[in-house]
Amino acid sequence: MSESVHQGNWNYPNSIRAGAGRIEELPEACRALGMRAPLLVTDPQLATLPMVIKAAKLCQASGLACGVFSAIRSNPNDSNIEAGVQAYIAGGHDGVIAMGGGSALDAGKAVALMAGQELSLWELEDIGDNWLRIKPEGIAPVVAVPTTAGTGSEVGRAAVITDQRALVKRIIFHPGMLPGQVILDPELSLALPPHLTAATGMDALSHNLEALCSPAWHPMADGIAMEGLRLVHSFLPTAVHDGGNVEARMHMLAASAMGATAFQKGLGAMHALAHPLGAVYDAHHGLLNAILMPYVLLANRARIEHTLQRAAGYLGLEQQGFEGFLQWILDLRTEIGIPNDLAAIGIDDTQIDKIARMAVEDPAGGGNPIRFDAAQYEAILRKAIKGDL
Repeated sequence: MSESVHQGNWNYPNSIRAGAGRIEELPEACRALGMRAPLLVTDPQLATLPMVIKAAKLCQASGLACGVFSAIRSNPNDSNIEAGVQAYIAGGHDGVIAMGGGSALDAGKAVALMAGQELSLWELEDIGDNWLRIKPEGIAPVVAVPTTAGTGSEVGRAAVITDQRALVKRIIFHPGMLPGQVILDPELSLALPPHLTAATGMDALSHNLEALCSPAWHPMADGIAMEGLRLVHSFLPTAVHDGGNVEARMHMLAASAMGATAFQKGLGAMHALAHPLGAVYDAHHGLLNAILMPYVLLANRARIEHTLQRAAGYLGLEQQGFEGFLQWILDLRTEIGIPNDLAAIGIDDTQIDKIARMAVEDPAGGGNPIRFDAAQYEAILRKAIKGDL
């Protein structure tokens, strides 16, 4: 199916400017939210690249007093957020530009949240009604500019931050964390290397897939997730192997935003395992989801067979049913260079008991079709470490 790249202004789930070259509208997006002195939050690698330097200069040339903060880790932690808030206050900033992959977007949203709060970060963890303790008027406005197509954090109302003492990933949530403006510019992702394009693209796939398989009833999320799967099926291999293809990059950005929109319905065991693995081993979140994916699908098979039969039909796979869908996942991983097992990225079974217990406690597990206990998570992990499919 041939699909041309489009320019679009969308208002769902937030205000989105989609299309090549839209980064030029960054100053306009900042002013739309009342910013005069934005703090651009990004990661250390991106901070030195032309795209971020250009973004800051665009703002400065238009009269915005734009500063840059980039002292964040690949899995941002509480110290990173504290440092970002200090930079925000010291610079007299009045809003945040969160630019980069999921880590930078989550960090930027967390800095914007904490800039005007009196309680500590972990007092606001997404447990019970903690979100009601947040002062909405203290949340700074955010323009989100993703440079990878994976997390979809630009359309999310939460941030995942690592508690560096407990080595646990915690979720901070408030409806006011939803960025007020989003720029989806595929040209910003053209330089992303193949292995990161693959890992982030599989993260987008995991969001759409786990949302679709969640047992909750949400037909709108199901429709978004199903089309998100189709976009990944059609465009991820091209984005990996032909990184300069603007069309494929644009559609993967859309698939990423769709996954994060759909997973308000729920996530599942892939994320329940990827979160503690990422916290303990500091491994790439999207790559973890990509490796775990077939093992979790097999563990859930009894409850998701009909759903994946529908998905296989929608994608027009050569082989239909659950087996056909699983084979597509396995073939896709091989085609784009995803390892078959966790051992390939240095994860062994020495902390398997701890990871399994953490997975049981992870909020993402609540959306899984089967509520796994620690023993079941341990069994999935052992298979994923060994590559036992």
